[in-house]
Amino acid sequence: MTIVESIVIAVIEGVTEFLPISSTGHMIIASSFMGIAKDDFTKLFEIAIQLGAILSVLVLYRKRFFPLNRWGFYIKLLIAVVPALVLGALLNDKIDALLESPLTVSITLLVGGIILLFVDKLFAAPTIESEENISYRKAIIIGLWQCIAMIPGVSRSAASIIGGMQQKLSRNLAAEFSFFLAVPTMAAATGYKLLKAFKTTPELLTNKSNLLILGIGNLVAFVVALLAIKFFIGFLQKYGFRYFGWYRIIVGIILIVLIYSGHLK
Repeated sequence: MTIVESIVIAVIEGVTEFLPISSTGHMIIASSFMGIAKDDFTKLFEIAIQLGAILSVLVLYRKRFFPLNRWGFYIKLLIAVVPALVLGALLNDKIDALLESPLTVSITLLVGGIILLFVDKLFAAPTIESEENISYRKAIIIGLWQCIAMIPGVSRSAASIIGGMQQKLSRNLAAEFSFFLAVPTMAAATGYKLLKAFKTTPELLTNKSNLLILGIGNLVAFVVALLAIKFFIGFLQKYGFRYFGWYRIIVGIILIVLIYSGHLK
């Protein structure tokens, strides 16, 4: 992976991580188009640059995360992330295999897009407008919804937001709680991948070129994610999810055509 390729992938991560269109799916497709080899470092990079995106949430919502005495808030995030930690550990190898499949991404983008067309109407009567009113039970149910995103192309953001709206959270609160939940979820996934790499292929983390690429990637992902989160909240308030649904449907169809015509492998 070159520095230019890493910047492109990092921009995609920053733009798509918190939008309901699947960051992993877009990175897989972009890597396929650019012919980036799916070696151990590429797989590590696509996970590790999530640290930059995590930092953007902490910066934008610093008043919600700090001071550290908001025990109820942290407990909700902790119990909501448990399902993903358990299933991630049990299904890690199968998830890694799916991460190499553009066809899986194409199909889930298409199906997820169809679902997003109806989300606003399905959950049009929210009763919870404040994070303080999210119960522990609702938090863990949202965490279970998030697990659907282990299938590449589903979108962690979409799954957790829909889960929040199904639990009667307002559209904006569901989006914000999805952002908050991203912090422990992505931190755990990144930490696991880095620890695994340190134990099995430490040369990936001692190579100066790799470290430079990781540093640049995280910086770019951080800056772009800051802008993307601000855009998403404003767009969501005004238009809802239908445009994201149509985007996913169009991209999914195009990708399926490209795959079956032999232009995308």
